[in-house]
Amino acid sequence: MVITDWPKEQRPRERMAQHGPAALSDAELLAIFLRVGIPGKNAVELASETIQRFGSLDGVLGAVERDLPLGKGLGPATCTQLRAVLEMSRRAIHTQMRQRELLNSTRAVGDYLKLMLAHREQECFVALFLDVRNKLIGTEELFKGTLTQSAVYPREVIKAALRHNAASVILAHNHPSGDPEPSDHDLRLTAALDEALQMMDIRLLDHFVVAGTRLYSFADHGKM
Repeated sequence: MVITDWPKEQRPRERMAQHGPAALSDAELLAIFLRVGIPGKNAVELASETIQRFGSLDGVLGAVERDLPLGKGLGPATCTQLRAVLEMSRRAIHTQMRQRELLNSTRAVGDYLKLMLAHREQECFVALFLDVRNKLIGTEELFKGTLTQSAVYPREVIKAALRHNAASVILAHNHPSGDPEPSDHDLRLTAALDEALQMMDIRLLDHFVVAGTRLYSFADHGKM
């Protein structure tokens, strides 16, 4: 049955208008983005089938990031639009973070880092540089490694922090394995970076590990 034949109170657009986007399922949200289905499937059915194929809505977005084909009815134009949505989300959160004190915005920082790193197939190491008011002044991807390890050099982190005239730093890297628990190497590296930054009178506020939709904060776990 096409969506226009559904009762109005069941149609995704009408439900969103009445109850807001949070009331919709992942399939309904994706269906609104897709707008139309394909022969034999309406937009909600197509969206639901796509989400099942990749395990979750996050899995669909991860496939888009990796430039994987989504299936019939979801061609290059749709993938390009979804990538644009992801990039707009990153930029919107980045702008929000520039306007607030990040010590009180752990959730926003985590959301931003997940958008940056959750779907990377290689391990990447990034740094967020903050001013004396704990507001964001810059973000850099400093290192990119293999699936299991990044070669992170403290002097390069310090050089980047000085280049931004940062008073403090938040570090993050991803675990493509999907396990956010820090390794022994992660713990040793964090301690070494903390010590090196302290010598330059720069505070290390936190180190996050991103593993898909999961996030590990060193500060929250008393590892700092």
